[in-house]
This record gives sequence, C-alpha cells and structure tokens, in this order.
Amino acid sequence: MILIADSGSTKTQWVLADHAGVVKEFFTPGINPVHLTDDALRHAFDEALSSVECGPARVRFYGAGCTEWLCGKVEAILGAVTRCGDVKVGSDMLGAAHALCGNEPGIVAILGTGSNSCYYNGNHIEANTPPLGYILGDEGSGARLGIRLVNGVLKGYLSAEVANDFFSETGLDKAAIINRVYRGEAANVFLASLVPFIKAHISDASVKAMVEDEFRLFLERNIVKAYPTGLPVNFTGSVSAVFENQLRAACDIAGVSVGGISPRPMPGLVKYHLNRFTS
Repeated sequence: MILIADSGSTKTQWVLADHAGVVKEFFTPGINPVHLTDDALRHAFDEALSSVECGPARVRFYGAGCTEWLCGKVEAILGAVTRCGDVKVGSDMLGAAHALCGNEPGIVAILGTGSNSCYYNGNHIEANTPPLGYILGDEGSGARLGIRLVNGVLKGYLSAEVANDFFSETGLDKAAIINRVYRGEAANVFLASLVPFIKAHISDASVKAMVEDEFRLFLERNIVKAYPTGLPVNFTGSVSAVFENQLRAACDIAGVSVGGISPRPMPGLVKYHLNRFTS
C-alpha cells in the first residue's frame, strides 16, 4: 500500500492505493513546512491522517514549500507519524513532473494559486525559472489574475458592466479590497478566490483579453527563453484547466506546443508510482 499526497497552498489531496488502484481519497488543508514549526507540522500530519486506518508501506509527499533543505525534516516527521520506513518528500513541481511526464523529458508548468515551471529531464528537474511569488512574479497564476481583475475594476480599464457586476456580486468595495490585500492574511489566496468571477465573465472582451495577456506574460517570462525548444509544455493546476481555451490561444501566439492540460497531478502520480512498484 502506498500513500501519495499533493499539497498546495490551500489544500492537500491524499490517495491511498495498492496494485489494483485507488483505495481511498481525501482532502485536508494545505501543509506548507515553510510556515510551520516542527510541532505544528507533526500536528498537521496527525490531523490529516487520523482517518487512515492501515499503515502504508510507502509514503510519497509532494508539496509547496518542500525545498531541498526542508525535505529531510518533513520526511522524518511524516515517517514518525505514519510509522513508515520508506518516506520520500519532494516539491510540488517535482510531483507535477512525475505526474505529467513520467520518465520522459518535458517542460512542466503549474498554474494554480501561484505558478511555477521547470525542465524535467526524465529523472530530475534540471532547470527552474524562479516563480518569485505573487508580488514579484507568479505570472499566469490565480493570484495574479485576481490582481489584474481588481486593478482593472478600480482603474477603469475593464468594461463598466464587469465592474458593476464585480461590486454587486462580491460585495467588495475599494476599502474592503485594500484591507484584505494589505492587512489581511494570505492575500494571495484571497486574490485567487476571485478566479470564479473571472471565469463567469470570460465572454466579456476585456476580461478575455486580460486573461490571455496574463498567460502570454507567463510564457514569455518563464517558458520561451528558459527551456529547450521543441518540447511540448504540460500544464497542471486549476487555473490552467479553468481557462484552457485562453491558455491554448496564448500558447498558439507564443509558438508553444501544448502537451496536455490536467486540473490535478494526482491521477498521473498514482499511475507513475504504481508503475514503478509493480513493474
């Protein structure tokens, strides 16, 4: 039995699987070791895995914030919680690469609350454009789309109809937005929470142009000049799936070949690991 986790900024997807396939699937809050003490991390894993009755033989955890210098600590704590001696921890970027490329080389991009990308050589990540977070980077992400939406509504370059709908449907005004972004916690999550509004108004020409332009910036600054040419780009993350048509249009303009678009890496992760342990 193997326990696989994919942990993002807001939630963690867990799957318990055996040679026949998925045995159990569940979701818990996101677990980011950058923001948690050792005790808090242990408590988060205890809470998340309280419903897992049988001990897994292997654990594979991929998560935001699982940088090279933190993986060892996370492995030790997760191993103690699960009482498993075969625990490996990697970044969410590595998880996406395993899920989308398997053992083949390719370019992988995550477009969710944040954004990231890499060149994966079929074994490990060989090159990575620094995402820099939603203030300095994260082009194409839900947070950046939220910034573009708020900016466009308050500065008047999105249509009047969209602006009117925004205020009436969200119940937000300028003061509330400023407070949430500059004084509240997890401003990136708040901004990304505006993605459903953007999706609902994607037929508006000004919104459609905004989304396609944000994807163009992502490709221009993170993909086109950063990685080997000729390889398709494989996308995962909720934003890439929600705005698939606009993403494909931006890729056509940038001359980028799309390998595939998947809302979540987990199906690919299950296949990748089961193939490795049953072949």
